[in-house]
Amino acid sequence: MTVSTEAPPAPSRPAAAALDLDALAGLRTVPARHPWRWAAGIAALVVLAQFAHGLATNPGWDWATFRLYFTADTILRAIGRTLELTAYGTVLGFVLGTAVAAMRLSRSAILRSIAWAYVWVFRSIPLIVQLVFWFNLSYLYKRFGFGIPFGPTFGDVETVGVLGALGAAVLGLGLHQAAFAAEIIRGGIIAVDAGQREAAAALGIPRWRQGWRIVLPQAMRGILPAAANEVISLLKGTSVVYVMAIGELFYQAQVIYGRTGRVVPLLMVATVWYVLLTTVLSIGQYYVERHFARGAERTPPPTPWQRVRALARNLPARTRPAAARTSGGQS
Repeated sequence: MTVSTEAPPAPSRPAAAALDLDALAGLRTVPARHPWRWAAGIAALVVLAQFAHGLATNPGWDWATFRLYFTADTILRAIGRTLELTAYGTVLGFVLGTAVAAMRLSRSAILRSIAWAYVWVFRSIPLIVQLVFWFNLSYLYKRFGFGIPFGPTFGDVETVGVLGALGAAVLGLGLHQAAFAAEIIRGGIIAVDAGQREAAAALGIPRWRQGWRIVLPQAMRGILPAAANEVISLLKGTSVVYVMAIGELFYQAQVIYGRTGRVVPLLMVATVWYVLLTTVLSIGQYYVERHFARGAERTPPPTPWQRVRALARNLPARTRPAAARTSGGQS
């Protein structure tokens, strides 16, 4: 009788896999625990609750005065003036900024130099300094003349009659905005792959059509977030024109609390209105970005309203099995 010293044959690969699956099936799944994450979240909620409690109980906020002036006629007219300044500054800034960006992308060294100098100067000077300068332009130039450069003039008008307080504010906001808009537009255009223009040129597409139909739609995805951010900054930046005694939102709030002495509630009136206006602009930004994302995404993500509707439709389907199980257990 002989005794074999050879090792038993190893189980086949399918059998080993089956054993591993059986072993894994018997393991209990334990969710990962993050105690410090929970501690940080609870601490943040405590701080938030304490701040909300202070808003509700501290008499210094004076919510009665806040409610009195929140929808006052003077405040609503000031909001209209704020939106007017924002609209004019945005249009002037981005129209001029588009021209400056085109100059910076030009093959002409003269145009590139002028555009670079414009961006350099207007980004370097604070906005409030620019506004005060344009407001006092009549000190330098009493009258504006029209005629041949360095030659005779055919007519002139008084500077004060052409460039009043509102005109100076719009001009200052627009020129300041144009310097930043030019760099935003230029950055979006140069971010488009050069192969797109080369392919369009190889197909014989004219240059203006290349820019309008091929380059610009792709550049808009990079331009829009920064451009919307600049528009929101301009909306808040209109508060600087209070130095020119223009009745925008912040100036009007100053006038009222200077008369009543209720500083905090009037500042809260201006703050809440600024938050509401920037929220509306942010919602508009979301939908515009979603529109221009169609070329990069086959199915754009659902809007918040679409998500709410989908949740409302799926809610009965999710609760019905649980209700059925409950009723079955009680019977």
